[in-house]
Amino acid sequence: MEKRHYYELTTAWTGNKGTGTDGYQRYDRSYTLSCKDKPAIYGSSDPAFRGDKHKYNPEELLVASLSSCHMLWYLHLCAEAGVIVVAYIDQAEAIMVESPDGGGKFEAVTLKPLVTVKSVDMVEAAKGLHQKANELCFIANSVNFQVFHQAEIVHLG
Repeated sequence: MEKRHYYELTTAWTGNKGTGTDGYQRYDRSYTLSCKDKPAIYGSSDPAFRGDKHKYNPEELLVASLSSCHMLWYLHLCAEAGVIVVAYIDQAEAIMVESPDGGGKFEAVTLKPLVTVKSVDMVEAAKGLHQKANELCFIANSVNFQVFHQAEIVHLG
């Protein structure tokens, strides 16, 4: 039997400067994301679309979802396999292509995790677990573009 998980999130537009959307250049693209018992996330559109560069945009949040989902699955698999990860940092990159009508889509995301494992004998197993993490990642399984991996594994000793 399938398990079902439900998620609730509130998105509230906060960019009304007093006249709503009475002109494309006269409203702010700011919004707040909130979930019960969690701090708010302040967002805007990408600066290319008149957004605030100091706030997260939807494109960044999609990449963050892919990166963090992969990391959490990877750490889980490492723990099960006896691979001791002592540090993990991902410098993820994405390409989004804008279409002539103003829409667009992601073409690809590349995750570039630098993983530090406890010892040299864990390196090969650590390399192999990235593919399995990708296969299990809920977010990667939900997108319609390729998610690539360029993992680097280093060891303490």
